Amino acid sequence: MTNLKYTPEEPIAAIATALAPGALGIVRCSGKNCIELLSKIFSRPKALLEAQGNTIVYGWILAMHNDECKMTKLDEVLVSVFRGPKSFTGEDMVEISCHGGVHVVQAVFNLLLKSGFRRAEKGEFTFRAYINGKTDLTKAEAVREIIDSKTDESQSRAAGRLAGNLYETIDGVKKHIVDTLAAIEVEIEYPEDEETIADSFDASELEKAKASLTELRDSWKSEKIYQDGARVVLCGRTNAGKSSLFNALLKEDRAIVSDIEGTTRDFIESWIDFDGIPARLFDTAGLRETSDAIEAVGVERTRDLSDEADLILYLVDSKNGINDEDKAFIREHTLKSAKKIPLILVWNKCELTEGNFASLNDADIPQVRISAKKGMGLGDLSEAVRKSLSVAEKSERNSTGLGSERQKVAVEKALESVSHALALTEDYALDAVVQDLEDALDFLGEITGDVTPEDVLDSIFSHFCVGK
Repeated sequence: MTNLKYTPEEPIAAIATALAPGALGIVRCSGKNCIELLSKIFSRPKALLEAQGNTIVYGWILAMHNDECKMTKLDEVLVSVFRGPKSFTGEDMVEISCHGGVHVVQAVFNLLLKSGFRRAEKGEFTFRAYINGKTDLTKAEAVREIIDSKTDESQSRAAGRLAGNLYETIDGVKKHIVDTLAAIEVEIEYPEDEETIADSFDASELEKAKASLTELRDSWKSEKIYQDGARVVLCGRTNAGKSSLFNALLKEDRAIVSDIEGTTRDFIESWIDFDGIPARLFDTAGLRETSDAIEAVGVERTRDLSDEADLILYLVDSKNGINDEDKAFIREHTLKSAKKIPLILVWNKCELTEGNFASLNDADIPQVRISAKKGMGLGDLSEAVRKSLSVAEKSERNSTGLGSERQKVAVEKALESVSHALALTEDYALDAVVQDLEDALDFLGEITGDVTPEDVLDSIFSHFCVGK
């Protein structure tokens, strides 16, 4: 592991809670002799040394007071003791729960560094769990996903991977491939005729593997949205109700609402939960020709944002109906744009009138009728957002999806190898199929960590926070 800074078993320490005033702060330690080292600055060393795993010991952290040759009490703490291998890292561990003042937490941590502990690197605790067989790479990456999750749904999906559903799915695919390899090896060792593919083995196991890999590959589009969030931009003419919808979706008065045209002159944004889908929602300046220099800049920024959007919610005042300017914008972004950005036509202010719901006649664009002021139709809008972003229905925790770009690339390579093996004809020797399937197993091994280059490990764990 030359690319990594980690030294297995060496006692390490890190502050595991945010450095901000709070009720409690936690300092986490792991490694060989970590309990013994802590006992030297603990008021009840014998109790700590004799503590069983998964127990808590009460006492004080002691520090040498300036130049005096005596120990003084630094903070009253609870020490949670975990004995390896029954711990998160697989090593002996302790977690010191101290008072949550910033100075107190830092003082305890600094004392540990003076007492023989090394400052932990990013992700080092999870890395030790991995190398000690306590977790695989899919679960390790899921830990970071949970920390970074932005909605309950994205957290739940990551929790499923942490519980092992992705590992189990990959393991099932491996079994299909291994069973096929076993049958082929028998045919190679004991051939009835020649070593060709025709009628030599049952391809049904490989078809199952291909189907599972295809489903995994296709899951990444939705999972990526749940992890990174989508850019959703509110567009439309002035006074269409964009700011009112922005406030209604956020359930707070963030944007100024007024009947005066051109009130919104620049965009504002906020994270929002669209029924489980995290999104950065942008409220923008109304689209119109204007002589006001400041408003003109806002209109230009609206166009720039819409060009980079994952989804556009285009609002139309249902009383005024759609005009040529609206149609031109919609066609530009859905028909002529190289990206063909998804767009939902949102008819607003439907509580005021029956509305002039003229059809576009030239595009299959989803349309939703709402009242931002009354809060009508927002559920229908959330469902339309989900469909437009090609996001599947809410998943249960046991459903399986990929958790990273790295995993997606490996699955694609494994799928390519399996598909190539199935496509081979009797003109090829069975050895060629064996090579494809062995390649597929290697790619799947990269996902779980059975076969993983050092630079990949370095990339994965270096993105964790310190203390994880």
